[in-house]
Amino acid sequence: MLKFSRKTLFAFEAVLDIAYNARPDPVQSKDINRRLGIPQRYLEQVMQQLVREGVLKGVRGPRGGYTLARERRRITVAEIVRIVDAAENDGDEAPASALGEKVARPLWLNAQEAVLRELESVTMQDLCAEAEAQGVKRAGAVPDFSI
Repeated sequence: MLKFSRKTLFAFEAVLDIAYNARPDPVQSKDINRRLGIPQRYLEQVMQQLVREGVLKGVRGPRGGYTLARERRRITVAEIVRIVDAAENDGDEAPASALGEKVARPLWLNAQEAVLRELESVTMQDLCAEAEAQGVKRAGAVPDFSI
């Protein structure tokens, strides 16, 4: 079974939390930490990566925190996975054998790409809609005045 790193899952959940709990004020990392239980050391690392890559915007100051840098419908799960995994796998070693290099590794890489292609079609907007459909409560619910 393909498995994502803890850091990748934390990044994905944090971006989803920001997308779902979006409000006029930025979402503070301490609130994300409280809601999701993500260790602060992981959270700050992945948030900074996502800011550098243009997924999030960091807002400084006492009421600072994080907001999405783009619309929810323009951020895919695959994008988050690629950003965090690229940083995690900088030191990938080449397979030690010809069998690994010519057979096993290409199979594994093809499987990973297939998963990422599937995740490319899933946006933060899709996941927020699913959360609403499942009745997930928003933090500090803000009234929706849309008609």
